[in-house]
Amino acid sequence: MDKLFNLIGLAMRARKIVSGDELLEAIRKQRVFLVIVASDASENTKKKYSDKCRFYDVEMIIVENSEKINHAIGKKNRMAIGISDEGFTKSILTCWKG
Repeated sequence: MDKLFNLIGLAMRARKIVSGDELLEAIRKQRVFLVIVASDASENTKKKYSDKCRFYDVEMIIVENSEKINHAIGKKNRMAIGISDEGFTKSILTCWKG
């Protein structure tokens, strides 16, 4: 799983991550290919992103916890992030499926 978070960190440095309030809008406009949600996010948050991703046909995965996501991207209080690059999306999904 460390490789997964290393890839997320690389995507952040390449400015291919969307987070915060911009994420829902990016899903609506289909500017993200993958949404990553922390397992410790509230049920409401998980459902909100799950519903949006299903409606707009965007892949979504749930990873272990927000602390790892936050550490990987160098920000605080992020429960969900979006990947806006197809190459990073493929790499992350390959790593996640293991």
